[in-house]
Amino acid sequence: MAERVLLAGCGDLGWRVARELQRRGDEVFGLRRHPVAQDDDVIRWVQADLTRPETLSTLPEGITQLIYLPTPGAREQDAYRAIFIDGLRHVVQALDAKLLKRVVFVSSSAVYGEHDGAWVDEETPPAPLAFNGQVMLEAEQWLSSQPVRSVVLRLAGLYGPGRLQWVERLRAGQAQVPRHHPHWANRMHIDDAAAAIVHLLALPNPHALYLGVDDTPLPLDVLYDSIATLIAAPMAPDGPAPAAVGSKRLSNARLRASGFCTRWPDSRAGYSELLR
Repeated sequence: MAERVLLAGCGDLGWRVARELQRRGDEVFGLRRHPVAQDDDVIRWVQADLTRPETLSTLPEGITQLIYLPTPGAREQDAYRAIFIDGLRHVVQALDAKLLKRVVFVSSSAVYGEHDGAWVDEETPPAPLAFNGQVMLEAEQWLSSQPVRSVVLRLAGLYGPGRLQWVERLRAGQAQVPRHHPHWANRMHIDDAAAAIVHLLALPNPHALYLGVDDTPLPLDVLYDSIATLIAAPMAPDGPAPAAVGSKRLSNARLRASGFCTRWPDSRAGYSELLR
């Protein structure tokens, strides 16, 4: 049976999710703060502000699935709390809980702290290093306390079209990378992330939590050097590890065990396709 799905926040990732949903025959609504000129053949647009509950009074009726994946207006704690805690509460409370079969909350691997390159999975206790992970974790915990069936997907760093800023810095000779102590990078192609979200909507008996990441964590210098070779750029010199990220290898074993397969299991192949 076709679902009526609301995407709360509908940027690049949301549009790719919507396209996947439309292919399976669902009716898709995309909530945005700023108006969109008209509906298209994939999304019916809804103008509302997640931080202003009075604007959510005209949400479409009969929503059966909610995907929560907004983007904060600024990389500041107040902006994150307004979107991921207040906004999540507002939209869940605005929908009919009797009809809402599932909520997928798109969270972040930022909820994990420093693990010195060790493997991390869904059973690893979270210990966020910065406010973004702290807010995401608080939002996850609030959602788990609600009388709706919810699934959290903690995404690793996404890459894809339009997400190649660090590659341009590498090309310009402006990038640095730690070389004397491995700092592990975890990536997922944005199309794989979209497919994983749709996959979790359809699972009959999902776990409450999954990690969204490809099959191949890489030392950051290995990833950078492979891209430098692809674009004929100089190798990045030794430098500090990314701040407030933590070195860890994220495992997607639970997601794979659910039947999901990545199209791009190794980010080196994904970046190669993009750059070619």
